[in-house]
Amino acid sequence: MNIDDLKRVIVEQREEIDEILSKEKIIERELPAGELLKSLTHPNILVISGIRRSGKSILSLCLLKRESYGYINFDDERLASIETEDLNRVLQAFYELYGDRLDYLIFDEIQNIPGWQLFANRLRRTKRIILTGSNANLLSGELATHLTGRYLDFILYPFSFREVLKLKGITFDADSLLSTRNIAAIKNLMNEYLTLGGFPEAYKFGKAIISKVYSDIIARDILFRYRIRDKMTFRELSKYLVSNFAKEVVFARLSKTFAIKDVHTVRNYVGYLGNSYLIFLVEKFSFKLKQQILAPKKIYCLDTGFINYVAFQFSDNKGRLMENAVAVELQRRKAYFNRDLEIYYWKDYSGREVDFVLKEKQRVKNLLQVSYDLNDISVKEREFRSLIAASEELGCDQLTVITWEEEREEKYKGKKIQIVPLWKWLLFN
Repeated sequence: MNIDDLKRVIVEQREEIDEILSKEKIIERELPAGELLKSLTHPNILVISGIRRSGKSILSLCLLKRESYGYINFDDERLASIETEDLNRVLQAFYELYGDRLDYLIFDEIQNIPGWQLFANRLRRTKRIILTGSNANLLSGELATHLTGRYLDFILYPFSFREVLKLKGITFDADSLLSTRNIAAIKNLMNEYLTLGGFPEAYKFGKAIISKVYSDIIARDILFRYRIRDKMTFRELSKYLVSNFAKEVVFARLSKTFAIKDVHTVRNYVGYLGNSYLIFLVEKFSFKLKQQILAPKKIYCLDTGFINYVAFQFSDNKGRLMENAVAVELQRRKAYFNRDLEIYYWKDYSGREVDFVLKEKQRVKNLLQVSYDLNDISVKEREFRSLIAASEELGCDQLTVITWEEEREEKYKGKKIQIVPLWKWLLFN
């Protein structure tokens, strides 16, 4: 690709980005921006990965809004033919457009280019670099083979509920929660959040954008990238997993269900979906590592908008949607603020189950149960009994049940159980 063509693409992409930043409502993401910027004070690379359309490019640009930088997005059909040797021409195009004093470079979706790792490794000695991409393994995994601790890997998630409230201009400080009208607005938006999910563009263009993101992940990030031959079976497996969110999955059973002879193929397929951030797995808690590895996993979807697009089951599965929203929020908090946090589910031999076990280092710090409501005595007894059983086995007395709107503290068999509505847990816990 010649220099003039590259310069034309770079300029047009920059114009598009500048227009978005000037005309769209850009909210400040609730994440450790200071830590991300600090990682660029040395000759390191900041890797921002995450699902498509989660805002990685905008975050990169906002981080460098006071700096002089070069930006190029390789997820552009005009750059489809670009090859390894063209990467130096990209650098030359930057210099011709902006001069030779560029300290910062942003390469969006650079994993599309073969040999990008060596190029990035060479540049980081003199430049401060941000790389973004929508595949966990192709970015941080491959970069790790060339760099030894000289990069920071950060996963960006779609909007949290707090960020959606900011987008909508709804305040949620202590004073605003004294207003019945404001609380009603927050609860109404909670329904919309479970329906649409957290993709920023979903609140501008509606649910049509969710189907587009899902299709791009399957077609471009997985089927094309991994050269999967049996495309129909893979698509069916993907829909099945998304539709069975917040349930246990066993690879051997999936192999039989979809007539896939080798269970390792199923494991690879699920891995591809995870690497593309469409789904994630939560392991069963066990003090024995072997049992933890062999036990069924619980599967969650990274965004409830996908669930409603694929499964069409909002009204019938509100409790499970709530559980999925909690699972995503826990993953977000781990990625942004607490990398020591470990997230499991718990289940004993008699089938008693706790949705989330939160562990830090050697201590189980919290047990979370998610239930739409506790009005049914049998449901309440089931949820409380499971919490108490897990509490006694794991030595944890911090017990919480997340419901749709109930809020109180109860004592059960000598232990305190906090009951908190989902909207409040998402905002303040």
